[in-house]
Amino acid sequence: MPHLHHGASGSLESVLLTVIIIFAASVYLRGWLHLRSTSFSIINGWHAFSFVAGLSLIWVAIASPIAALDHELLTVHMLKHLLLMTLAPPLIWLGEPVDPLLHGLPQRFVQRVLAPAFQLLPVHRIARALGQPEFCWLAAAAALVGWHIPAVFTLAMQSAAWHFVEQSSFLVTGLLFWWPVVQPWPSVLRPDLSMILYLFFATLPCDILSGFLVFCDRVVYPVYLSSSHLFGFSALGDQQCAAALMWTCVTLVYLVAGAILAMRLLSRQNSRDNQFAQPDLYVKGVPRSLQHSLEAF
Repeated sequence: MPHLHHGASGSLESVLLTVIIIFAASVYLRGWLHLRSTSFSIINGWHAFSFVAGLSLIWVAIASPIAALDHELLTVHMLKHLLLMTLAPPLIWLGEPVDPLLHGLPQRFVQRVLAPAFQLLPVHRIARALGQPEFCWLAAAAALVGWHIPAVFTLAMQSAAWHFVEQSSFLVTGLLFWWPVVQPWPSVLRPDLSMILYLFFATLPCDILSGFLVFCDRVVYPVYLSSSHLFGFSALGDQQCAAALMWTCVTLVYLVAGAILAMRLLSRQNSRDNQFAQPDLYVKGVPRSLQHSLEAF
């Protein structure tokens, strides 16, 4: 079956994404170097490495030569989904990107565009709604399940526009999902039991989907019937490999994240930090550190 979004449109998308990623990394590093030189904020080198690594994984998922194979192998398609939803977002948030990006952009743009925009009441309400763990969990689960419905999956494989929407939704919902877990606003980290449960319940949609694909005795996505054998796979074997990859990767990543949160929750230092931490992390729906950063301009 032909894939209509191969060719020039795919090449243009790859070039455009590469330019955007290089621009974002340059802005971040410019702001990071500025912050370190002025001692305004201490953002360690590993934060910068994490942010750039997250951007690099997005490039691998969408713009690299490997990405083109997602129309030939379900395993590669699943790898792209995992990079965009499970691996790249937490790395980006661990880079604490708010301050570096704000200081890396032209100050006039921040003062005249971003700062006034964040003062608008609708922006505050949207920011608070998007930051709710319930919404973040549901958005990620809906993207995961929705795009793996066979009819919707086939639509995305045959349409350049819908393929772009699919990949964008994976990345956006991945960023939303990891936002309350990582808490990327600087100097604030208050893990609690709810976040561990949040991660546990997030494995359930993945377990159900991957379990269904592993044990199903038929090919769920017929678009791969004519291509997988070119790589030494049967279509059914490719499907089982893709499901096993998702099952293993998601379980390991969420287990590691949950273990880290549990250790911090149980640590004495965390108990002291919670005792004296400010109770309100938001100012009118916007993370307090983001509000302070904008006010600094």
